[in-house]
Amino acid sequence: MRLLVTNDDGVHAPGIAALARAAAGTGHDVVVVAPQVDYSGAGAAVGPVHSRSGVDYEGHVLPGLSGVPAFAIDGPPALAVILACVGGFGPRPDLVLSGINHGANVGRSALHSGTIGAALTAAHFGLPALAVSLRYGPDPVPWETPATLAAALVPVVAAAPPATVLNVNVPDVALAGLRGVRRGALGRTGTIRSAVHEGADTAAPGARPAHPHVALPPLEGGTLRLDLTPPAATGPTDDLSTDAALVANGFASVTPLVGVREAGAAAAAVVADAIAALQALTAP
Repeated sequence: MRLLVTNDDGVHAPGIAALARAAAGTGHDVVVVAPQVDYSGAGAAVGPVHSRSGVDYEGHVLPGLSGVPAFAIDGPPALAVILACVGGFGPRPDLVLSGINHGANVGRSALHSGTIGAALTAAHFGLPALAVSLRYGPDPVPWETPATLAAALVPVVAAAPPATVLNVNVPDVALAGLRGVRRGALGRTGTIRSAVHEGADTAAPGARPAHPHVALPPLEGGTLRLDLTPPAATGPTDDLSTDAALVANGFASVTPLVGVREAGAAAAAVVADAIAALQALTAP
């Protein structure tokens, strides 16, 4: 079996080296194709491929992986998956591993994650995929915890139906400190918590005062200061059904995801009304 390893933090990030080493330890054929630079937050973007004649790439040797071919491309992770799936870097992969992202990808943030975007792109090619993220924490970073879980999941994901995508989020603890593994529902929170206009609190003396995010600034331009504070850790008696709550409480979370697809029956009435409105508009 051929495993493609990618990420959105860039080919030089320690997380992708840890994941590639874990993948190589499974005994399967491994190839690494990842962005040259950090593409965090890129989702499933591929960039302006229609306005460029090609995609530049270069070979790399990852730490501890001298026998594993690794390539950095000038583009986001979803493009790396596409190029690998259409034969750009040897035979088409059978399974895609994306990560290990340094920072959890939970809740609504999953929509914007380049780590998850790469996995969902693999699903569009009918491939099973695994997205792996580690909650951000102090050094030393316990990369071995998500790497060990990812290696154990390779045969599980490989045997899953085509286009299966699992999103795995791991707390920043050593493997022995992990409280367990549970299925986590997508939480309702996102990464960006609030945005306020920069003002006198951070600017030079005499600058205009700060304005709350509900107010328009008095000038045409400016800077929005983002609050990226992660969701607060919940206590042991709180609901642990969501991915964010599980990771905050020391559990690894596993969430099945799907990519772009048509809406179900719930949207049928809206579609019918839309067609009727447009037919009335275009009727002779």
